[in-house]
Amino acid sequence: MFRYDPRKPKWSQIVEEIRRRIDTGEYDAETLLSEVAMEEEFQVSRPTVRKAMKVLRDQGWIVTSQGVGSFPTTAEERAANPNAPQ
Repeated sequence: MFRYDPRKPKWSQIVEEIRRRIDTGEYDAETLLSEVAMEEEFQVSRPTVRKAMKVLRDQGWIVTSQGVGSFPTTAEERAANPNAPQ
């Protein structure tokens, strides 16, 4: 079970964890990130998951295709994103 730091927002910690998993190769470009699965794994509400997913999308860490799902981007795709954190 994921342990939260009570001093930080849960959505922020989920963003950090998903980024870590993408960086380490645990999630690759073929990995589907489901909101329902994330709700269950992280034991949070749908709005919390959606906030984390929006931040990941805005920063270029994931791409979402309506009706298909959300997938991690490659390091090259993130490097080309001007909104990606440095």
